Amino acid sequence: MANTDSTLPHASGARASHSKTGRLAAASSIGTALEWYDFTVYNIMAALVFNHVFFPSFDPLVGTILAFSTYAVGYISRPVGGFIFGHLGDVAGRKAVLITTLVIMGVTTALMGLLPGYAVWGIWSPVLLVALRFIQGIALGGEWAGAVLLSMEHGDADKRGRNASFAQVGPSCGTLIGTGFITLVTVALSGEQFQEWGWRIPFLLSLLLVMFGLWLRRGVEETPTFVAMQQAEKTTHTPLKEVFVRYPRELLIAGGSRIGSDVLYALVVVFTLTYVTTVLQLPRPLALMATMLGAIGNAITVPMFGALSDKLGRRPVYIAGALLAIVWSFVFFVLLDSSQPVLIVLAVIGGLLIHAVMYGPQAAFVTEQFPSHVRYAGSSLAYTLAGIIGGGFAPLIITTLYKEMGSTLWVSLYVSLALLITLFALWKAKETAHRPL
Repeated sequence: MANTDSTLPHASGARASHSKTGRLAAASSIGTALEWYDFTVYNIMAALVFNHVFFPSFDPLVGTILAFSTYAVGYISRPVGGFIFGHLGDVAGRKAVLITTLVIMGVTTALMGLLPGYAVWGIWSPVLLVALRFIQGIALGGEWAGAVLLSMEHGDADKRGRNASFAQVGPSCGTLIGTGFITLVTVALSGEQFQEWGWRIPFLLSLLLVMFGLWLRRGVEETPTFVAMQQAEKTTHTPLKEVFVRYPRELLIAGGSRIGSDVLYALVVVFTLTYVTTVLQLPRPLALMATMLGAIGNAITVPMFGALSDKLGRRPVYIAGALLAIVWSFVFFVLLDSSQPVLIVLAVIGGLLIHAVMYGPQAAFVTEQFPSHVRYAGSSLAYTLAGIIGGGFAPLIITTLYKEMGSTLWVSLYVSLALLITLFALWKAKETAHRPL
C-alpha cells in the first residue's frame, strides 16, 4: 500500500504536466489559428467573391489580382506590428501582447464582414477594406513570435522543436476551420445568395475564436524566461535597436529561412482555388475539399517534424523539406492539369505535407537565433519582414506570372527561387537544436 501511495504524487504531477502542456499548446496555437482563419477566409473570398463585390468594374482575373493586392497590404503592415509589439513583448512581457493582438485580429475580421460593397459605398468600400487589412496586419505582426515563445519558453529544453511547433499547427487549423465554414455556407446557399450576403458569415464567426482564445490565454502565466529576466533586471529598453546593431546576421538567416515555405503555402492553398475554378473550370467544392484534407495532414504532421528536429537537428529536417518542395512545385501542376479529382487532391495534400517538413522545425529555428532579451523583437522582425518578400506578394506574383506568361512553368520557377533563398539561409546558419536558450 505504501508503494502505491508513493506513486500518487508522481502520477498527479504527470497529469498536471500533461494538462499544462495541452493548455499551452492550445493557447499558443489559437492566435495563429485565428490569424490563418482570417487569412484563409480572405484568400478564398479574394479568389471567388471580392472581384465582384469590391472591384466590379474589372475583368474577373484582373479583379482577382486587385483583391490579392489588398491581401498583400496585410503583409506590408506586419513589420509595423513587429516593431511595436516586438518591442513591447521584450519590455512588458509576452502574455499582455498576445491578448492585445488577439482582440485586434478578431475585431478587424468581423468588421470586414460588415463592410458594404462597391455598389453601396463606391470607392470608400475598397479603401476601408485596405484600411482594415492594414490594421489586421499590424496585430498579426506581433502575434506569431509571442505565440511561439509562450509554449517554447514554458516547455522542456529538449522538446523545444515540438513545443514551438504548436503555434505552427494554428495555420492548418485556421485553414481547415475557415475552409470548412465556407464549404458549409456554399452548400447551404445558392450562388446568388453567397455573392450577395453569404460570404459575410465566415468573417463574423471569427469573434467566436477570439472569445475562446481570450479564455485560454488569460489562464496561462507569463513565461519563466521573461519572469527570470525581469527579476534579474536583464530586460532591455531598446530591443529593436539591439537586434539591428548586434544581430543583423541572425535576422537575415531567420527571415530568409521563412521565404520558401510562405511561397509554397501561397501556391498550394491560395492559388489552387483560383486555378481549379477559373482556369480548369472545375467545381469550387473540389478545391475546397482538397485544401481541407491537406490542412488536416499538415496539422497532424507539423508537431511530428518539430519533434524530429529535436532529435536530428533543425537544419537537416528543414533542408529536406525545401528540397522536396522544389520538386513538388513542378509535379504539382502536372497533377492539377490532369483535371482528375483524385490527383488534384493528391497535389494539395502532398504539397502541404512537404510544407509541414519545413514548418515543423521553423518556429524553433527562427526564435533560437536570438538571445532571450531580444527574442520577441528579433523573431517578430524576421517573421514580418520575410512575410512581405514571401507570402505577402506571392499570390499576386503567381497570378500575374500565369496571366502574363500563360504557363505554369514560370510559376514553378518562381516558387523554386524562393525555396533556394531558404536553402541558402539554412546553409549559412548554425545548428541550434541543442544549444541552451
